[in-house]
Amino acid sequence: MVSKRRIGDSHVYPVGLGCMNITHAYGPPLPEDEAKALLLRAVDMGYDFLDTATLYGFGRSEELIGEALKDRRNEYFLASKCVLGFKDGQRTLDARPEVIKAACEASLKRLQTDVIDLYYMHRPDPNVPIEDSVGALSELVQEGKIRMIGLSEMGDAHLRRAHAVHPIAAMQSEYSLWVRNPEIAIKAACEELGVALVAFSPVGRGFLADPPVDPAKFHESDLRGTIFPRFFPENYPGNLPLLEEARACAGDMGCSVAQLALAWTLAKGGNVIPIPGTTSLKHLEENWKAGGIQLSDEMVARLDAHFLPEKAVGPRYNQVGQSVVSTEMYAFETSQ
Repeated sequence: MVSKRRIGDSHVYPVGLGCMNITHAYGPPLPEDEAKALLLRAVDMGYDFLDTATLYGFGRSEELIGEALKDRRNEYFLASKCVLGFKDGQRTLDARPEVIKAACEASLKRLQTDVIDLYYMHRPDPNVPIEDSVGALSELVQEGKIRMIGLSEMGDAHLRRAHAVHPIAAMQSEYSLWVRNPEIAIKAACEELGVALVAFSPVGRGFLADPPVDPAKFHESDLRGTIFPRFFPENYPGNLPLLEEARACAGDMGCSVAQLALAWTLAKGGNVIPIPGTTSLKHLEENWKAGGIQLSDEMVARLDAHFLPEKAVGPRYNQVGQSVVSTEMYAFETSQ
């Protein structure tokens, strides 16, 4: 029996579903009928934590969830995000209270629901004190439009300032064998404050797989070719040797490399909840089954030692991407 994990006053299956790449980021969006079929299959399978955002597909990800699952709203915990939005087809970053409240109203309409279970600030806004933004989110909780507040891609200082205004239920951070930055500070802070650590890109945006993604085959719209330097031609080949040990460990466990990567995140703490995204029904099932895989302490230590943070070749984000997050960086990253 797989034990559920806590987010605020709710409990969810250990592996959630990230709903970004059905519409956004890694190439063309899924055809509408396929996207809806995947969402329906996920809920049928037992996925009960769906994570989307205003930005994904410029609102289309939220719309698809609303259209496909409005009649099954009581079967899943729903998370979305504000602050990163869009206007006239362009991305915006705005955490002013009035903008957050307007974004929430728009998200509720697209999602065809009366309440969002977890509403994150997608990024910190350097022009707005986080206390003001969280104050607006707290008012949305009081109004019954959202149930809990989350943060995304922020560090220890932002978390503590926000938590002092209103309890933070979840921090979303990139966390995987390939990206260990939460271990610098935010993971411990979440444990101390009783905050769920929602791990996005837990299979390394397709790197932690067998075979891994091939950057030479990326669509021109795939952000991995422009925003994420570890996939760039000068860096990616240097990362591939890391997978040899992952394959060996997966073989020992009788699972896939992607399942191994998910099981590793689950082993890093009872408050860690990975949310892999996929456009594949096969991978949807594979990821789900990872929720029942338990790694021994020895296996976790073996993987920890092999995937040391400094072994990754290339920075996590390009300069623009890094400039809008406050997640802590390793010393060696600041010189890359």
